[in-house]
Amino acid sequence: MNKYLVFILVAIASLMHNSAWAELEIEIVKTGVDALPVAVVPFSWDASDPEPITGIADIVSADLYRSGLFEPLASEDMIERPSDPVDLRFGTWRLLKVDAVAMGQIVDSPTGGYLARYWLFDVNTGEQLLGQELVIGVGDLRFGAHKIADQIFETLIGTPGAFATRVAFVVSTGLGDDSRYELVIADSDGFGQQAIVIDGQPLLSPAWSPDGTQLAYVSFARGNSTVIMQNIFTGANRVLAEFKGINGSPSFSPDGSQIALTLSRSGSPEINILDLQTGRFRQLTQHWAIDTEPTWNQDGSEILFTSDRGGKPQVYSISPRGGDPQRVTWEGEYNARASLSPDGKLLATTYGNENIYQIAVFDRENQRLRVLSDGRLDESPSFAPNGSMVLYASKENGKGVLYAVSVDGNVRQRLVTSEGDVREPAWSPLVR
Repeated sequence: MNKYLVFILVAIASLMHNSAWAELEIEIVKTGVDALPVAVVPFSWDASDPEPITGIADIVSADLYRSGLFEPLASEDMIERPSDPVDLRFGTWRLLKVDAVAMGQIVDSPTGGYLARYWLFDVNTGEQLLGQELVIGVGDLRFGAHKIADQIFETLIGTPGAFATRVAFVVSTGLGDDSRYELVIADSDGFGQQAIVIDGQPLLSPAWSPDGTQLAYVSFARGNSTVIMQNIFTGANRVLAEFKGINGSPSFSPDGSQIALTLSRSGSPEINILDLQTGRFRQLTQHWAIDTEPTWNQDGSEILFTSDRGGKPQVYSISPRGGDPQRVTWEGEYNARASLSPDGKLLATTYGNENIYQIAVFDRENQRLRVLSDGRLDESPSFAPNGSMVLYASKENGKGVLYAVSVDGNVRQRLVTSEGDVREPAWSPLVR
């Protein structure tokens, strides 16, 4: 049997469990020791619509907490609850040992929806760090809260937040003829789950377009592996590749004009590039080995891919213009499914030794390796679009779950589902 088909069958088998999926639930399982104490005061609500049960400040606090970098003060411990800077008394917050305090107001927007006014202050110096207004649509309060959390995160940490992003993943239920597969998208905190594809045949390898509007994925609904691109808002889809043999592992170029993917139409699985405007394919690699799982770097000058041309799967690099591939990973018996940090300095892989597979990050400049996960069957790493964390799939008690771990290993979150087998995660890009 073709080795690549064995890989696919193993991936399919890992998706098949007799359960049903439910809402994700964030659980912090490891936190950093130097979390910054902050307070997000409940925002005043002066809009004409009824105030939601979960307030803006609750969502912002939860976002900051699950980053592992902040320790938000519980609202019941707040002696005062100012919603305007003129009412802020720094001495009160110093007594509460808070380093930064955020507050805000929600009013009706003249253009429809809501207007959020919010501020952030350094308690120790009394300096105003942030003062913004944000128009929020009627149904977008959670998204607006994530945007506010992003602004606070960036102001205090210095790197963009990634709370107003989405994750895609595959959920499987049932066995045999009762199998059901769903390609699901959700907010980065697990809320707002929506199945955009539902099928009785396996779904694999979701990949986001740079503008966050499209997902490319592999479907077996037509009997053979097929690469499909689908608009997550309209549901409109387009078949990209359905050749005889293997069609898999799509990856968008940074400008969204091309997709790198694996095709076996010429014999062995090879890396190909599809021009989305012309529909033309160009074969990039030519080797008897398995070449698969391409991913582009940030400026489109390099494609990383997995190949066993050296005997066991390792990560290689090639120019999109062609040429001789160069081996990138050397440490470990197995490295696959590469994901690059936005700056291209860090490379996350599924790292294997002696049949134990974990998530590792390689520093490409100094060739140092850091193992981030502690499971025995961890896979499918996907960098957060701000480079702060890596999303990945793991197994617990025979069930697929998702984790997110910080690149320094100090923070780890389990994204728990009460039901369902969750695999194949992909973190969306930052869309400002």
